Amino acid sequence: MDIIFIRDLRIDTVIGIYDWERSIRQTLHIDLEMATDIAKAAASDRIEDALNYKAVAKRVISFVEESRFQLVETLAERIVELVREEFSVSWVRLVLNKGGAVRGARGVGVIIERGAAGS
Repeated sequence: MDIIFIRDLRIDTVIGIYDWERSIRQTLHIDLEMATDIAKAAASDRIEDALNYKAVAKRVISFVEESRFQLVETLAERIVELVREEFSVSWVRLVLNKGGAVRGARGVGVIIERGAAGS
């Protein structure tokens, strides 16, 4: 299994359960790891044969910017579903960090894995 990754993708969105959170945009930090077989792309040296991480990032940015979820858990699940379905990725690991959600903590959030890594 090969892994394509995106680290510290920063996206502003409306997220949270409190009234004050519903009226502002907060910056989320997202790490994505996606299982893929890079052999065909490595052999051909063609982007058409690769999992295009720029396309994945642009799609995730668009989705998150437009979202209005209350819970990071819900947003994380939806991002992973989107990546798996739209980019035919069998396994995804996502870290979603809500930054300053807890006073004194540099980060809080969720880490989820979905799918089968070897398929």
